[in-house]
Amino acid sequence: MKIWTISNQKGGVGKTTTVISIAGLLVDRGFRVLLIDTDPHASLTSYLQYDSDQLPVSLYDLFQDPATTKAELDQVILPTEINNLSLIPASMSLATLDRVLGNQEGMGLFLHKQLKLVKDDYDFVLIDCPPVLGVMMVNALAACERILIPVQTEFLASKGLQRMVQTLGIMQHSRGDDFNYCIIPTMFDKRTRASINTLEELKSTYRGKVWNGVIPIDTKFRDASLAHLPISLYIKSSRGSFAYETLLNYLLQTEHN
Repeated sequence: MKIWTISNQKGGVGKTTTVISIAGLLVDRGFRVLLIDTDPHASLTSYLQYDSDQLPVSLYDLFQDPATTKAELDQVILPTEINNLSLIPASMSLATLDRVLGNQEGMGLFLHKQLKLVKDDYDFVLIDCPPVLGVMMVNALAACERILIPVQTEFLASKGLQRMVQTLGIMQHSRGDDFNYCIIPTMFDKRTRASINTLEELKSTYRGKVWNGVIPIDTKFRDASLAHLPISLYIKSSRGSFAYETLLNYLLQTEHN
């Protein structure tokens, strides 16, 4: 089971879009995929047609019981209308975990331990992160084997990337090995100088860590979200779908590097 975390310490850069787009392509190839929404805003949960305010259980409930059993974990995992795609939903209560549990020893590894219970049930786990460094982001980073960092190709988003890389550096020091991370340029508009300059800066500053392609601006992403479908299942011939398929091919080809 491969675990990829999609994270950036800035909102609005395409994290949830990246999660759902890659997930759609993976299930289309026959993989069993589990999505985990760790963001209190629950955008991924809503995308998959669940109302976080109406759910009886969510990821928050798992964090209340460090001794969660597989049977209890399975009760939190929800099916979706997409074959082979399951979800551990978020709720607004996740926003309180830093205050309630943030100082408890071992809380940063909770999700890592829980996922061991379902290692035979899924081929891939994709974790959608909040844009805030806290218990949820630490758990998501500690649980994964690879980190995908979507970065909007504009100036302010590149500043958010600096904070994200600094966070990885701090966590790498504490765990004793390097994170395997890939920077994904998103919302690229080839018509604007800002997008072009930011892309060039990313490749120069983070040499070897930036995926060589880009995720373009594509209105079909919005249409796909309204249909509650990954873009590849909504309109596979779109520019956005092709870009994410190219990205996934790269990620799978370099998975063991």
